[in-house]
Amino acid sequence: MAYRIEAATVADIPQLVDLRVGYLTADYGQLSNEQIAELSFEVPNYLRYHLGRTLHVFVARDEQRGDIAACAWLLLVEKPPSPRFPHGHTGVLFNVYTVPEHRRQGLARRVMDLLIEDARARALDVLELHATEDGYPLYRSLGFEDDRYTHVPMRLML
Repeated sequence: MAYRIEAATVADIPQLVDLRVGYLTADYGQLSNEQIAELSFEVPNYLRYHLGRTLHVFVARDEQRGDIAACAWLLLVEKPPSPRFPHGHTGVLFNVYTVPEHRRQGLARRVMDLLIEDARARALDVLELHATEDGYPLYRSLGFEDDRYTHVPMRLML
């Protein structure tokens, strides 16, 4: 099977929503019907506003069918400069996902290669991500390092 690695467009939003739900289901376990309905409403709104602006999604597209087989999302975040990101240009990488029937073909790596190339072209200081156990070997092989930052990640759900 042949795949084209490229940036997603607004025409891809319906498939990107499905891929987001697939990723979150794999990450969180089973999602309720209410959660899926809310995601199906909110994610397209988010994508219509952010895609191509602060969010760039890279995909592996099945050339024959046109379906997206894998994706990786890059959120551009500008922060006040610091020693960790001297120009304040950072990227948060998330939703790296390959549809189950397309796995073990190197698609995530190919999509990540394009994403990293794009991040370099944008002169980002750093790419940040939270790796799953399954994704960890891929990220290490691409040059990502464990973040030995001394602060403990925390959050407050509002």
